[in-house]
Amino acid sequence: MQVDFLIVGAQKSGTSALDKYMRTHSEIEMATRKEVHFFDTDELFNGGKVDYSKYHKSFPGDTTVSIRGESTPIYMYWNDAPKRIWQYNPEIKLIVVLRNPIERAFSHWNMARYRGVEDMSFSDAIKAESLRCRVSLPNQNRVFSYCDRGFYSFQLRRLWQFFPAEQVLILKFENLKYDLKNTLSGIASFLNVGEFESSQYIDTHSTDYVTGISLEDFNLLREIFYYEIKMLEELLGWDCEQWLNL
Repeated sequence: MQVDFLIVGAQKSGTSALDKYMRTHSEIEMATRKEVHFFDTDELFNGGKVDYSKYHKSFPGDTTVSIRGESTPIYMYWNDAPKRIWQYNPEIKLIVVLRNPIERAFSHWNMARYRGVEDMSFSDAIKAESLRCRVSLPNQNRVFSYCDRGFYSFQLRRLWQFFPAEQVLILKFENLKYDLKNTLSGIASFLNVGEFESSQYIDTHSTDYVTGISLEDFNLLREIFYYEIKMLEELLGWDCEQWLNL
């Protein structure tokens, strides 16, 4: 058995919906659960030879499918994950969904509040992020990395160090949300499978938050991410001007 593709990020960027769409395709086998967390679990890689059988147990093992994949959105963010993925299968294909990092950070904070692991206001959490995340060094912090996860250009370059551009499909969150049919068609072409039989919206039961981001907090993050967003426009040839406006 070998896994053929991964949805590697970004967190809070529609990966749950994309995972569900993948499960509707008759040629694709997904892991039995979303977020297997194999390549970001350091303990599995500290003892010499890696036991990939543990990873493969996460898949049903249907011999009639064409390809297998899974979705763990921290893979793109985790320092050692790209190299580990390459060592596992250098020909694997990667799918990345990028969301406005300002919106992504606010959604991440809301999720942390909902789960009961965050008691700071959004602005205080952003200002305290660097200090709070320092305790996780040399690794990244999984909980409070609201802004750090949004510096996509560095993460993309790290992926490209191991995988050629033709093995990495980068999608815009807005296209997944508002141009689903064409987006799924592009994914099918990338994975060399037939078209998705349905492009109907799938409800992922995302949480509705009581309030949106304030203008003050938006402007704070706009200042943090301005040059990152401009860099992404150059890297990907995208127009992200909308990301800079509330």
